[in-house]
Amino acid sequence: MKHRSYRKSRVAALAAAFALSAGSSASAAPADPAQGERLAKRWCAACHVVSADQTRGADNVPAFATIAKMQGFNAASIAQFLMDPHPKMPDMQLTRDEARDLGAYIASLGQ
Repeated sequence: MKHRSYRKSRVAALAAAFALSAGSSASAAPADPAQGERLAKRWCAACHVVSADQTRGADNVPAFATIAKMQGFNAASIAQFLMDPHPKMPDMQLTRDEARDLGAYIASLGQ
């Protein structure tokens, strides 16, 4: 009987934790592509072509529109990548929201 009571309380605690975590992610603001564009122009344009009105970027890096059109691209994956960039990229110490905004902006260029 004691074992059953422990199991029920454990299941209830796990369900409550899941509900809280699901609620916190659901209340997060949606990604903002316009803010992502502002961030891209400020931090990324030195190397990447980040918008149609930009004429030059570094020779050895892809334009954001090219990245957006790569097979398998999605905004969530690029946002995750930006949280821990590869060695050739500077670590801009982006917040999760900034990375999501940049991901949403890059994704908008592929549409």
